[in-house]
Amino acid sequence: MNDIANTTSQETVEKSDLVAYIESGCTPRGQWAIGTEHEKFGYRLSDLRPLPYGGPDGICAMLEGLRRYSWTPYFEDENVIALTKNDGSSVTLEPGGQFELSGAPLPNLHRVCDEVNTHLDQVAAVSKELGVGFLGLGFQPKWTRGDIPWMPKGRYGIMRKYMPTRGDLGLDMMTRTCTVQVNLDFESEADMVRKLRVSLALQPAAVALFANSPFVEGEPSGYLSYRSHVWTRTDPDRCGLLPFVFEDGMGFERYVDYVLDVPMYFVMRDGNYIDVSGRSFRDFLAGKLPGLEGDRPTIKDWEDHMTTIFPEVRVKRYIEVRGADGGPWGRLCALPALWVGLLYDSIALDEAEALCHDWPYEEIVRAHQEVARIGFQTELGGRTIHEITRDVVRIARDGLRRRAVAGNHDPDERGYLTTLQQLAESGRTPAEDLLDAYTTRWNKNIDPLFDEYAY
Repeated sequence: MNDIANTTSQETVEKSDLVAYIESGCTPRGQWAIGTEHEKFGYRLSDLRPLPYGGPDGICAMLEGLRRYSWTPYFEDENVIALTKNDGSSVTLEPGGQFELSGAPLPNLHRVCDEVNTHLDQVAAVSKELGVGFLGLGFQPKWTRGDIPWMPKGRYGIMRKYMPTRGDLGLDMMTRTCTVQVNLDFESEADMVRKLRVSLALQPAAVALFANSPFVEGEPSGYLSYRSHVWTRTDPDRCGLLPFVFEDGMGFERYVDYVLDVPMYFVMRDGNYIDVSGRSFRDFLAGKLPGLEGDRPTIKDWEDHMTTIFPEVRVKRYIEVRGADGGPWGRLCALPALWVGLLYDSIALDEAEALCHDWPYEEIVRAHQEVARIGFQTELGGRTIHEITRDVVRIARDGLRRRAVAGNHDPDERGYLTTLQQLAESGRTPAEDLLDAYTTRWNKNIDPLFDEYAY
């Protein structure tokens, strides 16, 4: 994916530069890449408690342990808060210590899955030495919000104060959720719009396929994807499904207008976070940001602001498809396979677009809210999500077959969709299997989950 801006990070910008920034992501089809991200919960093997930042078995110790694999530390003040490599990959921290791999842009799913496997092998090796484990799930299943240690990143302090002013579960989103997502390229403005519309419309299907977070504080929550439910009560200004995307006139400028209207969190100056939460980036463009009058934004400020926008699918200089629960090893490769199959093959994109073309936006929103609770039983467009997901997975498989990218002893990339095909055929979400285990094998004790779902 194209990551080269036309404006240097220190030059002040106008609105036209912000539009050009997104447009600079347009990438020829032959150069399209795939980038994946996934988060996971760390815990002590001795008592299953979440990992603090410091200490001999904390998050910092994990980061230090991973440095043996040629990662370069990134510091905020004296704290290591990330690891990076020259290929564009990184290991970063979410507010509650969720450990995230942001993968390099890679040419195919075989390379993507190799990267995921290598990372998890490295994490497992360091974890064993420290006596800790990592869990693939969409929501912290056992511990309360108050049990979760906060990571020492300046932006999280600002967000922690602001979140409760906009939604009652924003702090749970920050500290107790994990997701898996994929970053994909577009070749033109029209291509971006088509991919954004299709991926937003199909979010209810993706939520059902990956629903994997039925527990809150050791008990069933009444939801199959409590993570997805949490996002509906986080911040209406910056979350959700973006109605304007489905309207006439959608394009790069319209998306920029949306981002300009999302209240800011912070501005970075001289390495320090300045709290401007709730303020307007439009005022910033005009040099009228309260407390920073006369100061005008740079591309770096715009990049920072764009990272604080949290719709189910968002646009940077590529498209981030975000709305799936974190899960076990096998499903981490299935998420990028689903969206690559749907969006990177022209015939598949045509079919996916036709599948959801007539769904009213209000129906998509309703289904997206309901699917977190009832999964495949949700109805959309006169059909159940179960029926829709069978079509979605079939279209994606056909798209991967036509891509015909061989690797890892496979003739193409369809094997990464096997787990989703099984789910789509069965009509049972992963969360329902967890609930069955809870009531039978686990005797209503959540602790065995930490062993069975550990990486």
